[in-house]
Amino acid sequence: MATAPELDTPATALDAFREEARAWLAENFPPVLKGKDNAMSALEGPSDPSADEIAWQKAMGEKGWGVPGWPAAYGGGGLDKAQIRVLQEEMARIGAWNPIGGMGVMMFGPTLLEYGTEEQKREHIPAIAKGEVRWCQGYSEPNAGSDLANVQTYAEDKGDHYLVNGQKTWTSGGQWADKCFALVRTDKSQKHGGISFLLLDMTAEGVDVKPIRMISGQSPFCETFFTDVKVPKGNLVGREGQGWEIGTRLLQHERSSLSGGGSASRLFAGKPVNALAKDYRGTDEQGRVNDSDLRMRIVRHEMDARAFALTLRRAALEAKSNQGPSAATSIMKNVGARITQDRAELSIEIMGMAGLGWEGDGFTDAELEQTRTWLWGKAVSIYGGSTEIQNNVISKRILGMLDHQ
Repeated sequence: MATAPELDTPATALDAFREEARAWLAENFPPVLKGKDNAMSALEGPSDPSADEIAWQKAMGEKGWGVPGWPAAYGGGGLDKAQIRVLQEEMARIGAWNPIGGMGVMMFGPTLLEYGTEEQKREHIPAIAKGEVRWCQGYSEPNAGSDLANVQTYAEDKGDHYLVNGQKTWTSGGQWADKCFALVRTDKSQKHGGISFLLLDMTAEGVDVKPIRMISGQSPFCETFFTDVKVPKGNLVGREGQGWEIGTRLLQHERSSLSGGGSASRLFAGKPVNALAKDYRGTDEQGRVNDSDLRMRIVRHEMDARAFALTLRRAALEAKSNQGPSAATSIMKNVGARITQDRAELSIEIMGMAGLGWEGDGFTDAELEQTRTWLWGKAVSIYGGSTEIQNNVISKRILGMLDHQ
């Protein structure tokens, strides 16, 4: 399990760890990188990293602090939750950010630590911990989106390997990924029980990736085709037919990460809404936003966002104590989606026509980025399980409401 050790470090030792973390960060974090985090790089593709960015990733990877709660035996930091809090505080204090992320960290790694064999963990986890391998997710298909259990990509048993044929869609970052974790069908006679969890090499013969261009102008998603792709038997995680169990567990990790702000960070980038309103709407004689109705809506939004952040912190501690995320992540996913979309809508309203530019000299770079952020944010309530799907999970697994035929 990719959770930090249960016991917190004693106060005196925690003070010593804070000093250690502060000294190490001062020595290794290049100040020129302050505030330059790109949390969406997993979906926006690799850029040309500077020498400082390369050095920072290498340092964090070798230290294991890119995944501070993962076991040190597999390249993680081996820190407990109290130490992780201290590390986060010290990084925030100097504007440092975690250069190691993506789907390997937020979804696949924690799942493999729980379900993988020792050989699989030692093969894949260290590379994830150092940010050396990019992973993508092979779940949705043209006829298996909301009904994910309807996946038809077929892995035929050929003795010493599987032969995979089928199609996946909405493969986030597929055109840049090195490897893919996928739900495939190994038994056509049963629905949920015929699904297995398989690891595929995106550079293997027979893998074809076609990017999908979005309304935002970006192409973060792909269609992925598998034609007679040979996959070693050792790439099966768990046992045949256990894919639905493993896959749904992985989704809990995904929703936990999404609700925690990983995907929302782009929407929350830039100036606070209150400051944005003062710039574009002006202020009254008391220095407040010069529109009482807008001012109240901003206050409600900021209260919701702050309450949500505090709830996430509490939920994260409970998840570590209870050995991982629960179905409650579906609630967090829905609330996080609403708050991030509310912020984007408020920002566009505040900026008026200046927030609707697509190109041209009449707009600043920040204004053009806001338009794309607003459009991009429409997907927050869809990917990672739509709001409707999360409502079903909440009603069945939290409220105990069952389907009635």
